[in-house]
Amino acid sequence: MITLKRTNSKDPDFVSLVAQLDALLAERDGEENAYYSQFNKIDQLNQVVVLYDDHLPVACGAIKVFSDQAMEVKRMYTAPAHRGKGLATQTLSELEAWAAELGFPKCVLETGKRQPEAIALYEKNGYQRTPNYGQYIGMDNSVCFEKSLA
Repeated sequence: MITLKRTNSKDPDFVSLVAQLDALLAERDGEENAYYSQFNKIDQLNQVVVLYDDHLPVACGAIKVFSDQAMEVKRMYTAPAHRGKGLATQTLSELEAWAAELGFPKCVLETGKRQPEAIALYEKNGYQRTPNYGQYIGMDNSVCFEKSLA
């Protein structure tokens, strides 16, 4: 049975899943990983979602304030053995609902070209590509998205 928990970045299950995500990104991004990892700290994330399959943490994601109009989706991950079951969409939907509850009209995010499954997830869930923002401007590997929550 799949269950979901809203928590924060101090949650040990979230920390464990993010460690798996970081290992995957280090492998995929190679030398560029050091640049990207500086923007992926988790110590200040107050809106975190962890999904469990029979009490085993298998997926996660977070949102943080990006602007007065948007929350930024961060640290999305599903353990490999649990992919293809809709868990990432379930996580993303919960994060979007939470952002809307907090009064934010849209979500933004950045992912990498080396994460084609992430790009497909966001496009499938109604995200539109936008010009790269902030620290991702000029980064060839970055792909930025946004979605209206209205």
